[in-house]
Amino acid sequence: MIAQLIGRRRLAALVWAATAGVGGELSALGLTASAAWLIARAGQQPPLSALALAIVGVRAFALFRGGLRYVERLTGHDAALRVLADLRVRAYEALRRSADPSLNETAPGGRDADLVQRMVADVESVQDLLLRCLLPTVVSWAVGSAAVVLSVVLLPAAGAVLAAGIVLAGAALPAVAGLASRAGARRVAAARSDLAVRGLDVARGATDLAAFDATERFVARADEAAARLERAERRSAVVEATVNALGAAVQGLTALAVLWVARRQGADAVPVTVLTLTALVAVESVLPLADAARRFVELRPAARRVTALLASAPPEPATLSGRGARRRPVPARPGVELVGVRVAYGEAVALDGVDLRVPFGRKVAIVGASGAGKSTLLGVLTGETPARGAVLLDGAPLDAYDAADVRAAVRGLTQDAHVFAASIRANVALARPGASAAELEDAARRAGLLGWITSLPDGWATLVANDFLSGGQRQRLLLARALLADPPVLLLDEPAEGLDLPTADRLVTEMLGDERTVVLVTHRLAPLKAADEVVVLDRGRVLQRGPHDALAAVAGPYRDLWEAERLHTDHSAGVKTW
Repeated sequence: MIAQLIGRRRLAALVWAATAGVGGELSALGLTASAAWLIARAGQQPPLSALALAIVGVRAFALFRGGLRYVERLTGHDAALRVLADLRVRAYEALRRSADPSLNETAPGGRDADLVQRMVADVESVQDLLLRCLLPTVVSWAVGSAAVVLSVVLLPAAGAVLAAGIVLAGAALPAVAGLASRAGARRVAAARSDLAVRGLDVARGATDLAAFDATERFVARADEAAARLERAERRSAVVEATVNALGAAVQGLTALAVLWVARRQGADAVPVTVLTLTALVAVESVLPLADAARRFVELRPAARRVTALLASAPPEPATLSGRGARRRPVPARPGVELVGVRVAYGEAVALDGVDLRVPFGRKVAIVGASGAGKSTLLGVLTGETPARGAVLLDGAPLDAYDAADVRAAVRGLTQDAHVFAASIRANVALARPGASAAELEDAARRAGLLGWITSLPDGWATLVANDFLSGGQRQRLLLARALLADPPVLLLDEPAEGLDLPTADRLVTEMLGDERTVVLVTHRLAPLKAADEVVVLDRGRVLQRGPHDALAAVAGPYRDLWEAERLHTDHSAGVKTW
């Protein structure tokens, strides 16, 4: 399970972290042993030369302990974060393949939000599984074993006693802690669930409870559930404290037993001191295993769910994941096409059997009420939204191309575009970091943003964020980023939102006059005379399609929208319509 979560790419980094951790703890053990030997031997007043090596050893172990512990923290957290980053991608791809009916015919349509939310939390828990369970276990047993070997070399009987103490502290106590934690976790989970249900009854049914004079009774039940949860959590805390106390007792008793055995064997004062203090440090090094066992019990279900997801997801299509598979190059002038596309989120249908063919250079506008499926359609075109049916780029499925090539060819301004807390130049150049100043200015000019930028005291170096910009400025900045990317298929989701009507209409008309393929989602119909085709969506279905003038001339939803827009525009301009 752990190996599947980590992956081969990050295993070496975790091995280095474990090696550094073992080295740091061995240095701590060596520091204690050498310091104990130095103090005990110095009490015998030998020549200073007899202590020189021990003095050097103490200094070296002290330096190595701090340095190696720093390296272990650095490499361990770096490796865990990299594993987490890789695992997020793998889990997302597994969810996508499981939810994509084109890859898994038995999968239900759409993604379940609760599943995604839970999987995010499960993936995050892997970091603790590595840093709080795996690495401490490896380090503790390595150091405990080294301490036993050292004790056996010095005095076999003392080594046997130390081995018994380490097994007791490093195996028996973690087993007890794990079993107690599992039982306690079940009690706490049941009590927490009961409290949540009864709390919701009181909160959401307050009016009905008051009407039937049952408020006090239900509040009392909720209080009882809260008391049960408190008792369960207190019991778990008592068990945890008891295990910790037993660990401290085992540590002290083991050191005393080693001292007693060494004295009974007639050992000299120096080895007796070294053995006793070594036993104290060695047992202490395995005490974290009890906490690791508790955490492992808590994290194991999440790790199992992630492992099951990775194992059960359908494999990538051969065109993407097959060894030696050759991907098609994206042509310079591609067209896009949807055939029988259906997208559903649970029971909610976003797109239902949509067919759309957009040859290269064609301008298509998607209109409809909020929730009609317009933005979902753009997500399907980019390949980011799983869907039933066929999504074609230049007549071939998206899977026939490299995913990065698809993203470069079909992109633009979407609803999830983000303005970062950085300079205007950095925000726009995000689409093409190597763009020249002239290319940046051209994109800003076409987006209607260049005049505003040049009017700022710091110009392109002005720091911006979402709260710094007006709605129109933000939209034009994101549009400039989309234009700088210069994709052959440009997707625009409400590019003129937040702008005044004349500016918005002029901007959209210019976008529709571009030579590339443009798929535009908009609620503003006036500039759509420049579009080759207008597609009217309603509840995920295509109700009408055709040129603006043809649709406006016949009765239907588009003419209703067009007349409502004209009436609103005339009213805003103060024109009497009677």
